[in-house]
Amino acid sequence: MSKSVRKKSSSRFMGVLVIIGIVGIATIGYTVSRPRAGVGTVDPNLPAGTAEGYLVGNPDAPVQIVEFGDFECPACAQWATITEPDVRERLINTGIASFRFFDFPLDMHPNTWAASNSVACAADQGRFIEMHDRVFATQDQWDGFATKNPKRVLQRVAGEIGLNVSEWETCFDSQKHYPRIKANLEEGVRRGVGQTPTFIIGSTMYPGNIPFDEFKKIVDSVWAASKSDLAPAKSGR
Repeated sequence: MSKSVRKKSSSRFMGVLVIIGIVGIATIGYTVSRPRAGVGTVDPNLPAGTAEGYLVGNPDAPVQIVEFGDFECPACAQWATITEPDVRERLINTGIASFRFFDFPLDMHPNTWAASNSVACAADQGRFIEMHDRVFATQDQWDGFATKNPKRVLQRVAGEIGLNVSEWETCFDSQKHYPRIKANLEEGVRRGVGQTPTFIIGSTMYPGNIPFDEFKKIVDSVWAASKSDLAPAKSGR
């Protein structure tokens, strides 16, 4: 192959790379800046209610775990479906820790308020954890990439876990839990939450999707410290 041909081929290849780069940037920009159906339906002047997470486990457990999570966050769904079952079985059900979930709906996720609302309405019927689990497990069916009408999927999920769907729908449509969701969000902001999921274990904040082995080490450390604090001081001789 002559030098001139190689030069033309190289130039053509570089041109293709530039075009791919431009298209890629444009696609990313669209994803970030496109109108977000669902977010716009939340009144920016909505008054916040009282921040109130959803408790799982013994409130007097020696270790307190708090999660600030977004139901439309893929990392949150991964943690909820892969790691949380072990946390629940080995740390919460054994009485070592309690777990409290706070909504932290991110603006980039168009259907996250609807998802939080659906879980709050399930909690009214005593089925928080069941709805929490199913909403995360079906995230790819109701998120902003899948639909502009998340209620249709979330209502189906409500029926699948045995809720009174009529009561759930009345609650969902009323948006009566939106002030609570906003208060939970503001509580996370107040505490300095910058991403989802974020965990507070004891008094320390841990951002990101933490695998179970690391999570357990943290809990065990806090648990050991709590037992040490409770141990009576030995008197000197």
